[in-house]
Amino acid sequence: MADHDYDLFVIGGGSGGVRAARMAAQRGARVALAEAAALGGTCVNVGCIPKKLYSYAAHFAHDFRDAAGFGWDVAAPRLDWARLKAQRAREIARLNGVYRQLLSGVGVEIVTGWARLAGGHAVRVRTAADERRITARHILIATGGTPSVPSFPGCEHVVTSDNMYDLDPFPARLLVVGGGYIACEFASIFNGLGARVTQLYRGEQLLRGFDDDVRHFIAREMRRTGVDLRVGSNVRAIHRGAHGLEATLADGSTLTVDVVLYATGRVPNVNGLGLDAAGVAQDEQSAIVVDAHYRTSLPWIHALGDVTARVQLTPVALGEAMAFVSHLFGPRGRAMSYDFIPTAVFTHPNIAAVGYTEAQARAAFPKVSVYRSEFKPLKHTLSGSGERTLMKLVVDAASDRVVGLHMVGPDAGEVVQGFAVAMKAGATKEVFDSTIGIHPTAAEEFVTMREPVRG
Repeated sequence: MADHDYDLFVIGGGSGGVRAARMAAQRGARVALAEAAALGGTCVNVGCIPKKLYSYAAHFAHDFRDAAGFGWDVAAPRLDWARLKAQRAREIARLNGVYRQLLSGVGVEIVTGWARLAGGHAVRVRTAADERRITARHILIATGGTPSVPSFPGCEHVVTSDNMYDLDPFPARLLVVGGGYIACEFASIFNGLGARVTQLYRGEQLLRGFDDDVRHFIAREMRRTGVDLRVGSNVRAIHRGAHGLEATLADGSTLTVDVVLYATGRVPNVNGLGLDAAGVAQDEQSAIVVDAHYRTSLPWIHALGDVTARVQLTPVALGEAMAFVSHLFGPRGRAMSYDFIPTAVFTHPNIAAVGYTEAQARAAFPKVSVYRSEFKPLKHTLSGSGERTLMKLVVDAASDRVVGLHMVGPDAGEVVQGFAVAMKAGATKEVFDSTIGIHPTAAEEFVTMREPVRG
């Protein structure tokens, strides 16, 4: 190993890159990591963490209204947008420091700058002071993804999810374009914070890839809370007018708003890495192609996380990093499983799911049984809110195994995380039925559904 500067050089300081660098260093490898921006990547800086913090902030609007039904008089609450932004920035800065300490504490050299492949086992890193050439036995690319905005007249006026946390001033009128995780979450968040939100999605229903019952249910709930959700709709052009941004829609109608958020997808963050010159293979969407051990077409260059576009979730990148380090630096045997990966969407109310949708299960198994429950949560029997909860189980009839579990309701992610363990272990409907519920909770509904609604 001594013929190279490092055993492992990591390009990218997000969740996957930091985890790989730290775990490799703990196993005795000489490791360096290059990152030009703040440590923590999208998740910490402009993704999961700040988004969840803003989601909490938005939920208080519901809580203030709900409190009256429980005897509380809450006088005219008001959002201090500047204070929320400052509090969020302070917490993110703290997390940046935590990531730096995690790396430096195990001996990882942090190089602040832009890295690109330089042929063979070499990289070049451009820092504020100079450009360094560094060699490593193994190179890991973990540069994540980046928002993608289509080209259309006026596209220069839109913002992406990266820009939503520090808007100034707060947008009284927000147009969200897109129907995936990010679009739905920001529509819910800013609606809760007090903006008048219009959401457009060109498809027939939002959240493509989720269970159809979930998609229709959350669309209804978002509309109920005040989001003007329009499916089968899109933007034709945007221009700046006297009273804000004028968006012309595909049907010829117009909307005047303060901010237009485009959340229409993310692409692998590969620009400037020198992949073509190095000979690293990419697919038609520019994602880096890797094998089961995260090796690219050049066996000493590896990639993981969103830059490979396999499953674009932070915990997946973390799991891939652990498997990658285990394979290279030991002890071998740890593998990444892509079966039964739970996920959550922090809309209002939350969504969480693990396993097959009903449609996927019917395509995969000869016969399935579907259990479904929809109800008003206990809290809202006094709050006066019209919010409802949806729970659904999909069962392979031949084996009795629960292969799909879906929830829309408060703290759905917290509930489904525990059930994901049971499903990963192969729990059957009989096991669910024999499990005693915790009463009174919403979660107990998953172990008390006895009659299938569809067979």
